[in-house]
This record gives sequence, structure tokens and C-alpha cells, in this order.
Amino acid sequence: MSTGSESSKVYLVRGGRRGEDEEYALQNNVAVVGFHEVESLEGLADYDAILELVRSSYPDAKSRSTGNFARQLASFALSIQIGDLIVLPQKRTSQIAIGRVTGPYRYQNVGGTLRHTRPLQWLQTDIPRTKFRQDLLYSFGAFMTVCNISRNDAVGRVQAVLRGEPDPGMKPSTGEESQTPREEETDGEADFRELAHDQIVREIQTRFSGHALTGLVEAVLRAEGWTTTQSPPGPDGGVDILAGRGPLGLDPPRLCVQVKSQTSPTDVTVYRGLQGTMQSFKAEQGLLVCWGGFNRVVLQESRQSHFTVRLWDSGDLVAAVYRTYESLPAEIQAELPLERVWMKVPEESDG
Repeated sequence: MSTGSESSKVYLVRGGRRGEDEEYALQNNVAVVGFHEVESLEGLADYDAILELVRSSYPDAKSRSTGNFARQLASFALSIQIGDLIVLPQKRTSQIAIGRVTGPYRYQNVGGTLRHTRPLQWLQTDIPRTKFRQDLLYSFGAFMTVCNISRNDAVGRVQAVLRGEPDPGMKPSTGEESQTPREEETDGEADFRELAHDQIVREIQTRFSGHALTGLVEAVLRAEGWTTTQSPPGPDGGVDILAGRGPLGLDPPRLCVQVKSQTSPTDVTVYRGLQGTMQSFKAEQGLLVCWGGFNRVVLQESRQSHFTVRLWDSGDLVAAVYRTYESLPAEIQAELPLERVWMKVPEESDG
């Protein structure tokens, strides 16, 4: 698989505030951004022309906001070149999609509405966030819709992950690099909620690897009112946890749980295996937990079993830990000390 040349740049392009454009983008090989009030940028040759259009589209916006919007749109329409790499952190899964730009900016119909798009070829759509080191995730967490990711050898590291290699981390400094990136290459303000979440994900991956992850899942289920029985380490016959309601766990619904601690997406054979296990144990419900997430075949097929089987990736499990944390056993809280904090949510940089 070609991942682009070393001269390529890497750009973060999000798929909507709540991930509403992600599915369309992935299915149609495009990058799509918001800024719905701004009409076509086709024929606009520079930042000043785009800024003028943005100002007329947002007449009541502050100059700082219009400048911010214009810089992002100029990056999307003018700075991004054919062959550059697009990083899409997905809000609906804990995975990252990476594609290579194949054509110029287009203002085209997307679901009945004219939208700002760039055609691309998705190279990989299900990379677990845990494949990247924390400093690069920090850049991917920029609180922007569009920005160039240039720091810490981002291009080479993204290409390494695309080749199936570990994230090598940033190269040792030679002292010759500029410490102040050019304006168009500056990473945006970080989304600290996402960064904190990534740190917790990495901590759980370190402290609850292998069979210990099954123990964490069981603790979460117990905190949510299930009575559970966990299979011992080793071959589990297709089930890691059996759960039911009531003091003895004999009341319906009956639940079969399979837990995979692997950091790569699981395939459809595991999903179908859980369905077979549910039939063997006469369980009405199933839960498949895979730390590395699921490939697109699993996600598509699972829609047919929406009311009987749930899929949890690392993000779903961490969300379950958040909501049950105060009810988790003391030994787990000691192993994973967390504290709720309050902070002002910054204004999202998406028109």
C-alpha cells in the first residue's frame, strides 16, 4: 500500500462536531467540513479572498472568529495538495482513519446540501488511537476542524503506522529545526477532554492487559447490577463472562461476554463466534469487548443484531468506567486513580 512521499504533509480534518459527516466521508472517499454558511470557495485564489467571503457569511461574528474560519477554509481549499495525508479521528469509534488526497477542492452535493469537500482515497479507516504515542495524539486532539499537523515528525510517524510499524516517536533534535512553526503549520489549541481521555485509555491498556481486562469488564458489569461468573484464564469456550440478573444471576436477561485485549481491530469471525455462544448458553444478549475496536465488516453486520448484541471498543469501556467508577471495587480504584474535574469548554472552531 502506497502511503505517499516523504514530502507529503499531514492535515487533521474532522467530520463534524458530533461525527455526523464521518460515515459519508468514509463511504464516499471524501473529506467534508462544516462552515455551512460559507458558499463555494472555487475560484478564490488566496486567504484574503476567502476572508472576505467568510466576513460576508458571518456578518455578526468577531474578527478573531472570522479570521480563524478563513484560515481553516484556506488550508482546506488551497494549502492541502494532492498526495497529502488526511487524518480523521472518529468520534463514533475510538479509531482513526487516514487517507491520501487525490484531487482539488470541490463544492458539491452531500446528502442534498452543497458542502466543502476534498476527494481522497482512504488508506486505512480502523487504526486504534493506541497505535500512536501521546504527543501525536495531542496534535490529533487540536480543537480545530482543519489544521496542519507538522510537529514531532508527524509525517514519517503516520506513514510508519500505515505500513503496520509501531509509532517510532519523534527523532532526537539536531538543534537545527525551527522552534516556531510557520503560521499555516501551527497545530491548533488542544481539546483537553480528548487528551485526558487518551491518557486514561493508555493507562488502562498498561495496567489491565490480557486477562486483567476481563476482570475490569466484570467489575463494570457488577457495578451496573449484573451477577457474573468469570471464566478462568486459558481457553474459555467462546465466553469470558456469563451474567444474569437477580442475586444468583438466574433471572433474565442472560448475557454472554467475550473480551479481547488485542490492540488491533477484531474481525467478523469473533463476532459470529459470540452469536454461536449465545445460542449454546441460551443467552438473550451478548457483549463483545475488543480493546482495538472492530473492522468495518463487523460494524456493518452488527447492525442486524442491534437489539441483542453490543460492541464495546476501548472508548466504550472507558465510558463505562467513568459512569461506574464510584461503584468499582477499591482495588480497581487504587490501580486506576481518577478524579472528576470541571473546566470551561472552549468554543469549537467549526463554522
